Amino acid sequence: MANMVKVENVVASTSLGMKFDLGLITNALDKVEYEPEQFPGLVFHLDEPKAAALIFGSGKIVCTGAKSIADAKLAIERIVEKINDAGIPIKNKPEVIVQNVVATANLGTELNLDAIAIGLDNTEYEPEQFPGLVYRMKVPKVVLLLFGSGKIVCTGAKSVADAEQAAINVGEKLKELGLF
Repeated sequence: MANMVKVENVVASTSLGMKFDLGLITNALDKVEYEPEQFPGLVFHLDEPKAAALIFGSGKIVCTGAKSIADAKLAIERIVEKINDAGIPIKNKPEVIVQNVVATANLGTELNLDAIAIGLDNTEYEPEQFPGLVYRMKVPKVVLLLFGSGKIVCTGAKSVADAEQAAINVGEKLKELGLF
C-alpha cells in the first residue's frame, strides 16, 4: 500500500490581539480584495509562499492554500511583516495554530465501497449524492473520503503525521476486514 500522502492545503490561523482598520490595510497593500458588504474580512493574496489570507478587523488572520505547515506559518509571518511595513505596528508575535491539513493518498487498489460501508463503522455512503464513502476515523480524529479508485482524501488532520497515520490505519483496517 502506498501510504505516502500529498498535502493539498493547510489552513492555519493566528490572532494578533488588536483591532485592524481594514480600509487602511486595503489601501496599503497590493493584491487585496475587500468588499465589506459581501464579506467581513479582506482577502490578501501572497505569491511566496503561494497562499491567501483572510484578515479580519478583530485582528484574526486565517491563512489558506499553503502546501505545507511551514509555508502556512511563513505566509502568516510575511503578512504580519507587510502590515507592519504599511505603518500599522503589530506588537505581538503571531502564534500560528494549524486548523486543518487536507491531504490525498492512493491505496493502490480499487475499493468496493458498498462492502466497506457495511464492514466499517462510522461511515456514510450515498452514491446517488456523492461518489465517495465518508469515514469518520476516531484515532487520529479525521474524516476520510474513500473512492472506488483507491484514492483517499483526508481532512480535519492537525498535522501531516496525523494524515499519514490515517492513511496507514484505514489500509490496515480494510485488510483486517478482508476488504483490501
